[in-house]
Amino acid sequence: MRKLIAVLGCMIISGFMLAANAATTTPEQVLAFFNKYVNAANSYSETITDYYSPNARIIRVVMKPDGTTASVTANTKQYFNQMRLGANLAKINKYKNFYTERKITKQGGDFKITCLRQPSTSDYKIPAHFVIGLDENGDLKIKEEMMYTKQQKFLKYADKK
Repeated sequence: MRKLIAVLGCMIISGFMLAANAATTTPEQVLAFFNKYVNAANSYSETITDYYSPNARIIRVVMKPDGTTASVTANTKQYFNQMRLGANLAKINKYKNFYTERKITKQGGDFKITCLRQPSTSDYKIPAHFVIGLDENGDLKIKEEMMYTKQQKFLKYADKK
Protein backbone atom coordinates (compact mmCIF):
# COMPACT_ATOMS: atom_id res chain seq x y z
CA MET A 1 0.00 0.00 0.00
CA ARG A 2 2.85 2.37 0.83
CA LYS A 3 4.43 1.70 -2.56
CA LEU A 4 1.15 2.49 -4.30
CA ILE A 5 0.80 5.77 -2.40
CA ALA A 6 4.43 6.63 -3.15
CA VAL A 7 3.98 5.91 -6.87
CA LEU A 8 0.77 7.94 -7.03
CA GLY A 9 2.46 10.78 -5.16
CA CYS A 10 5.35 10.78 -7.63
CA MET A 11 2.92 10.81 -10.56
CA ILE A 12 1.02 13.75 -9.11
CA ILE A 13 4.22 15.69 -8.43
CA SER A 14 5.50 14.94 -11.94
CA GLY A 15 2.22 16.21 -13.38
CA PHE A 16 2.50 19.43 -11.42
CA MET A 17 6.11 19.89 -12.51
CA LEU A 18 5.22 19.41 -16.18
CA ALA A 19 2.31 21.84 -15.85
CA ALA A 20 4.61 24.35 -14.14
CA ASN A 21 7.14 23.92 -16.95
CA ALA A 22 4.44 24.59 -19.55
CA ALA A 23 3.31 27.66 -17.66
CA THR A 24 6.85 29.01 -17.51
CA THR A 25 7.75 28.43 -21.16
CA THR A 26 8.05 31.85 -22.74
CA PRO A 27 7.61 32.99 -26.32
CA GLU A 28 11.30 33.95 -26.28
CA GLN A 29 12.29 30.35 -25.44
CA VAL A 30 10.07 29.04 -28.23
CA LEU A 31 11.57 31.49 -30.74
CA ALA A 32 15.10 30.52 -29.62
CA PHE A 33 14.17 26.86 -30.17
CA PHE A 34 12.73 27.72 -33.59
CA ASN A 35 15.91 29.60 -34.58
CA LYS A 36 18.01 26.56 -33.58
CA TYR A 37 15.71 24.36 -35.67
CA VAL A 38 16.07 26.66 -38.72
CA ASN A 39 19.87 26.67 -38.33
CA ALA A 40 19.92 22.87 -38.04
CA ALA A 41 17.68 22.49 -41.09
CA ASN A 42 19.67 24.94 -43.19
CA SER A 43 22.97 23.27 -42.26
CA TYR A 44 21.60 19.75 -42.95
CA SER A 45 22.29 18.67 -39.38
CA GLU A 46 21.96 14.98 -38.58
CA THR A 47 20.01 16.02 -35.46
CA ILE A 48 17.16 17.71 -37.36
CA THR A 49 14.73 14.91 -36.52
CA ASP A 50 15.33 15.51 -32.79
CA TYR A 51 13.41 18.78 -33.10
CA TYR A 52 10.16 16.93 -33.85
CA SER A 53 7.71 15.17 -31.60
CA PRO A 54 7.46 11.47 -32.60
CA ASN A 55 3.80 12.05 -33.49
CA ALA A 56 4.24 15.40 -35.21
CA ARG A 57 1.75 16.27 -37.91
CA ILE A 58 3.49 17.28 -41.14
CA ILE A 59 1.28 19.12 -43.63
CA ARG A 60 2.15 20.31 -47.12
CA VAL A 61 -0.35 22.46 -48.96
CA VAL A 62 0.53 21.91 -52.61
CA MET A 63 -0.17 24.88 -54.85
CA LYS A 64 -1.27 23.42 -58.18
CA PRO A 65 -0.63 25.18 -61.51
CA ASP A 66 -4.39 25.71 -61.96
CA GLY A 67 -4.52 27.81 -58.78
CA THR A 68 -6.13 25.18 -56.56
CA THR A 69 -4.46 23.58 -53.55
CA ALA A 70 -4.26 20.08 -52.13
CA SER A 71 -3.36 19.32 -48.55
CA VAL A 72 -1.03 16.36 -47.96
CA THR A 73 -0.37 15.05 -44.45
CA ALA A 74 2.53 12.78 -43.55
CA ASN A 75 3.59 11.11 -40.33
CA THR A 76 7.11 11.67 -39.03
CA LYS A 77 8.41 8.34 -40.37
CA GLN A 78 7.32 9.24 -43.93
CA TYR A 79 8.58 12.80 -43.57
CA PHE A 80 12.00 11.84 -42.20
CA ASN A 81 12.35 9.37 -45.07
CA GLN A 82 11.50 12.10 -47.61
CA MET A 83 13.92 14.46 -45.86
CA ARG A 84 16.77 11.94 -46.07
CA LEU A 85 16.10 11.31 -49.77
CA GLY A 86 16.11 15.01 -50.65
CA ALA A 87 18.94 16.15 -48.38
CA ASN A 88 21.87 15.36 -50.70
CA LEU A 89 20.41 17.23 -53.67
CA ALA A 90 19.38 20.13 -51.44
CA LYS A 91 22.89 20.29 -49.99
CA ILE A 92 24.48 20.33 -53.46
CA ASN A 93 22.14 23.17 -54.49
CA LYS A 94 22.77 24.97 -51.15
CA TYR A 95 19.00 25.04 -50.60
CA LYS A 96 17.81 26.87 -47.50
CA ASN A 97 14.55 28.20 -46.14
CA PHE A 98 14.21 31.71 -44.76
CA TYR A 99 11.32 32.59 -42.45
CA THR A 100 10.07 36.17 -42.20
CA GLU A 101 7.15 38.01 -40.66
CA ARG A 102 7.18 35.64 -37.69
CA LYS A 103 4.26 35.92 -35.28
CA ILE A 104 3.95 33.81 -32.17
CA THR A 105 0.68 33.10 -30.37
CA LYS A 106 -0.27 30.89 -27.45
CA GLN A 107 -2.39 27.92 -28.53
CA GLY A 108 -3.57 26.00 -25.48
CA GLY A 109 -0.41 24.75 -23.78
CA ASP A 110 1.62 25.19 -26.98
CA PHE A 111 2.81 28.07 -29.12
CA LYS A 112 2.10 28.62 -32.81
CA ILE A 113 4.59 30.44 -35.02
CA THR A 114 3.07 31.71 -38.25
CA CYS A 115 5.42 33.10 -40.84
CA LEU A 116 6.27 33.38 -44.49
CA ARG A 117 8.78 30.91 -45.92
CA GLN A 118 11.08 31.85 -48.77
CA PRO A 119 13.01 29.00 -50.36
CA SER A 120 16.51 30.11 -51.39
CA THR A 121 15.77 28.96 -54.94
CA SER A 122 12.70 31.20 -55.28
CA ASP A 123 11.75 34.84 -55.18
CA TYR A 124 8.32 34.30 -53.63
CA LYS A 125 7.22 33.91 -50.00
CA ILE A 126 4.55 31.43 -48.98
CA PRO A 127 2.74 30.70 -45.68
CA ALA A 128 4.03 28.31 -43.06
CA HIS A 129 3.28 27.58 -39.43
CA PHE A 130 4.78 25.53 -36.64
CA VAL A 131 3.10 24.40 -33.42
CA ILE A 132 5.75 23.99 -30.74
CA GLY A 133 5.23 22.68 -27.23
CA LEU A 134 6.70 20.60 -24.47
CA ASP A 135 6.96 16.84 -24.72
CA GLU A 136 6.56 14.44 -21.78
CA ASN A 137 10.18 15.15 -20.75
CA GLY A 138 9.66 18.91 -20.70
CA ASP A 139 11.62 19.49 -23.92
CA LEU A 140 10.36 21.77 -26.67
CA LYS A 141 9.38 19.88 -29.84
CA ILE A 142 7.64 20.64 -33.13
CA LYS A 143 4.17 19.09 -32.88
CA GLU A 144 2.86 20.36 -36.20
CA GLU A 145 4.50 21.83 -39.29
CA MET A 146 2.56 23.25 -42.22
CA MET A 147 4.11 24.73 -45.33
CA TYR A 148 2.74 25.79 -48.66
CA THR A 149 4.78 24.48 -51.56
CA LYS A 150 4.78 24.52 -55.34
CA GLN A 151 6.49 21.11 -55.42
CA GLN A 152 4.00 18.83 -57.17
CA LYS A 153 5.88 15.69 -56.11
CA PHE A 154 4.15 15.84 -52.71
CA LEU A 155 0.85 15.01 -54.40
CA LYS A 156 1.91 11.39 -54.75
CA TYR A 157 1.74 11.16 -50.95
CA ALA A 158 -1.85 12.41 -50.84
CA ASP A 159 -4.43 10.03 -49.44
CA LYS A 160 -6.30 8.21 -52.19
CA LYS A 161 -10.05 8.29 -51.62
